[in-house]
Amino acid sequence: MWSARSARLPGPPPFPPVADRAAWEGVRERLGDAATALIATAAGLRRRADPPGPATLFLDWLRNPTRGEQEYDGTLTERRTRLATLTLAECLEHEGRFLDPLLDTAWSLCEESSWAHPTHVRGLPDYDRPVIDLRVAMTALDLAEIDHLLGARLDPLLRKRIRRELDRRCFAPFLERHDYWWMYNTAARREQLDRRLRRRRGRRGDLPGGRPRAAGGDHRARAALARRLPRHLRRGRRIERGPGYWSYGFGYYTIVAHLVETRTGGRVDFFAGERLRQIARYPLRTILSPGVYVNFSDCDRRVNLSSTHLAFLARRFDIPELMALANGQSPGPRQGQLAWALRGLFWTPDRDAGTTVVPARRDFFRGMHWLIARQDPADPGALVLAAKGGHNQEMHNQNDIGAVIVHLAGESLVADPGRGRYNQAYFGPQRYEHLVNSSLGHATPVPNGQAQLAGREHRAELLAHRATEAEDMMALELRDAYPAEADLASLRRTVALRRDAPRGEVILEDVAQFQTRPGTLESVLITFGQAEIGDGIVTLRGERGALTVAYDPPDLTVRAEPAPQVDLAEGPADLTRVRFAWPEPAGRARSTADRPGVGRTGSDVGRRRGGG
Repeated sequence: MWSARSARLPGPPPFPPVADRAAWEGVRERLGDAATALIATAAGLRRRADPPGPATLFLDWLRNPTRGEQEYDGTLTERRTRLATLTLAECLEHEGRFLDPLLDTAWSLCEESSWAHPTHVRGLPDYDRPVIDLRVAMTALDLAEIDHLLGARLDPLLRKRIRRELDRRCFAPFLERHDYWWMYNTAARREQLDRRLRRRRGRRGDLPGGRPRAAGGDHRARAALARRLPRHLRRGRRIERGPGYWSYGFGYYTIVAHLVETRTGGRVDFFAGERLRQIARYPLRTILSPGVYVNFSDCDRRVNLSSTHLAFLARRFDIPELMALANGQSPGPRQGQLAWALRGLFWTPDRDAGTTVVPARRDFFRGMHWLIARQDPADPGALVLAAKGGHNQEMHNQNDIGAVIVHLAGESLVADPGRGRYNQAYFGPQRYEHLVNSSLGHATPVPNGQAQLAGREHRAELLAHRATEAEDMMALELRDAYPAEADLASLRRTVALRRDAPRGEVILEDVAQFQTRPGTLESVLITFGQAEIGDGIVTLRGERGALTVAYDPPDLTVRAEPAPQVDLAEGPADLTRVRFAWPEPAGRARSTADRPGVGRTGSDVGRRRGGG
C-alpha cells in the first residue's frame, strides 16, 4: 500500500545518473551508430538559439479558434526536444560541451509563464494561480529527470530553480486546489475535498510551511502526495477510445508506476492484478490489420504506438505478442520528450521476437459495448467487423453510439472518421457541429432526420451478445441516444460477422418503432473510398479491395453524399456518406457485400419497421 512510510523508503534510481560512467559507456557501446547520431544532432543544436515564446503566441490560440494544435505546438515542442537531445548527449559523451546550451534551454522552460495549454489557461497566465494539465505534468517530469541524471554537473541555481518551479506549478496546486474539472468529476466532489483541506490546514505536519516541498525531499509533502496518487492513477487506467490514447494515457501511467515501484524498493506495485495485464493487452485486442486499429472516438485512423512502451510491458507482464508488436513500430514523435527518449535507451525491444502478431478470433469489451470480430485472424486481409455502443459522455467523446467499421484487405471500407484537427473550436460549444463528432459523420442510424445528443444519459443498452465459431453478434437498443423529436419507441441495431459464408459476411440490421406516428429511418455507411451506385448494388471501392453491397427491396432509396475536405488531424480528407432510406410503407431491406472477382463477403444494411 502506498503510504507515508513508503514515501520515506526510496529505493535505487530507475536509471543511472551521469556519474555512473560504466552504465552510460555500456549504453553508448550498445547503441553504436545511434549514439553517434544523437551526439551529432546535439552538436548542431548547441549552435542554434533557443526558440522564442512570445505572449502573443500563447494568446493566438484563443484569438484564432481554428488554429491547429500543431501550429501552436511548434515552439514548445522544439524547446522540449532540445532539452531531451542535449541531456542524453551529455550523459553519453560526458565532456561538458552541452551543459551551457542545456542550461539555456532548461532555464527558458522555467521562465515560461505557464507550462499549461492555452485552452486550460483561458488568457495570459496568472503567475499566482498556476494551472495543472497534462503538459504541465510532462514538463515537470522532464525537468525532474534532468535534475536526477545530471545532478551536480548542473549549475546549483538551476537545480534550485527546477525544484522551486515543480513545487509552485505542480505539487502545491495539486494539494491545495480542487478546481480542475479534468481531475474531479463533479463540483460536489471538489467542494468535499476543499472542506477537508480547510479542516486540515494549520495542523502540525500536514503541509509544512503551507507549501509542499516534495521536489526538495520533504517526506511529509511526499506523503501528502502519496495519499492522492492511487486515485488519480486509477483514472489513467480508463480506456474508452482507440489505442492512440491508450498509448498516451497508459504510457504515462506506466512511467509513474515504474518510478513508484523502483523508488519504494518494490513495496508499492501499481502493476499488480489481472486488470492491469488486460489493459496492457489492449492494442493486441483492437487490431484490425497490421498497423491499423479500431479508432472509435478521438483516435487517428493510423496509429504508431511507442515501441519503448510496448517492450517494457512485454517484459513486465510476460506478453510475447507485445514484443512482436513493438518490433513493428517506427520511432514515434514522443521520442522527442526526455521521459520517453531516456526510456528508449533502456526499454529496447528484443529483435529476435519478430513482428508477427496474430490477434484473437474475437474481442468483446462489455462495459463499452465494443465488439471486434475477425473472420480469419491469421489472414491480415480477411474481413473484420468492429461495432460499439456505450454512451455519449465518454472521454474525448464523439456521438457515435451504434457506429460500425467493416475492414477488408487491410483498409476500412466502412470507416470511422477518427480524430478531427484539434483547435479551440473543436473543444468548444460547437464541438458536435463538426461532422467527425456528430452521429451524422458515423455509420449510425438517422431516425426522423435526427442526430444523436451528447451526455451520459444518451446511451445504448446491450440487448444480446453471442460468440460462436460460426458467428459473433451484438444487439443494441439505441433509442436513448436520440432526442425526443426522433419519436422513438425503440431503435434496435443488430450487427454480426458470419464465418459460415464464403470469406465471411457482415449483417447490419436496424429495426425502428415510433411512438406516435410512422416515421422515417436512414442507415448510413461512411467510406473514404469510392461509392458507386448501380442497379440494386452499391460498391465501396478502396485502394486494395472492394465491397459490393446488394440490397432489397428495389425501391429503397440510396444516395452517395460527398463530404469533401473533412478537417481531420492527419489533414483534410474526402469521405462519402452512403444513405439508405426506407420507403413507406415500412419494409425489409437486405444486402450482401461482394468482393468482386474473389468471393463473397456480406453486409445486411438493415431492416426498418415503422409503427405507432
